[in-house]
Amino acid sequence: MSGIVLETEGITKHFGDREVLRVDNLSFRQGCIHGIIGPSGSGKSTLLRILNLIEKPSAGRVRFHGQNVSFNNGRLAVQRRMGMVSQKPVMFNTTVFENVFYGLKVRGMRGSAARSRVRSELKTLGLEHLEKQPAQTLSGGEAQRVALARVLVTEPEVLFLDEPTSNLDPRNAAIIEEMVRSVSRHRGVSVVLVTHNIFQARRLTDWLSFLYEGRLIEEGPTEEILSNPRDERTASFVRGDTVY
Repeated sequence: MSGIVLETEGITKHFGDREVLRVDNLSFRQGCIHGIIGPSGSGKSTLLRILNLIEKPSAGRVRFHGQNVSFNNGRLAVQRRMGMVSQKPVMFNTTVFENVFYGLKVRGMRGSAARSRVRSELKTLGLEHLEKQPAQTLSGGEAQRVALARVLVTEPEVLFLDEPTSNLDPRNAAIIEEMVRSVSRHRGVSVVLVTHNIFQARRLTDWLSFLYEGRLIEEGPTEEILSNPRDERTASFVRGDTVY
């Protein structure tokens, strides 16, 4: 791991009069898998959308490589250096190959080199035999792998994952997890993973942030947070208490 790729400063988010998120300083390092855990309604997905520049914060700022990212200027250029895979990805009404090729097309990439990159990513995720299949006929696990390939083919610096395996069978979940490890270790991608699965967080992440009622309660190395949490709310969540 090396330098900080993404960081926040004084982020808040309101929906009407209700404050749903208040997170001061978070930083995400190159090649690190940073997990965000917490009960439903704690603000995890809202924070992810703000980091991915989809949702504008009510206050505060997001910095990318130290530069403040404005929602009025330069946002698209930064977004194209990031990618997100959600819990239920949308497949375009075309083939698997064209779904994965889409991200390169919108970046103006064409020709044999681009197509070779698509086929390489499909092969890495075990999808090469499906490249001509209509994407909307895929199983849920296959569609999730296509969604991941569609992002990774663009070579993002930051990969956002919002509960990416929650609806998958064990085989497809394992493929997704192994690919996440690989892109972090071998491509130096910064991964930000929202998950409710404590076991997945332990398997995959290097660093954990625990959110509760829109607040950052504590963060630290994954094993430290899961084995010796400092706050009782974190400990309760890690134990799986029914209060959540």
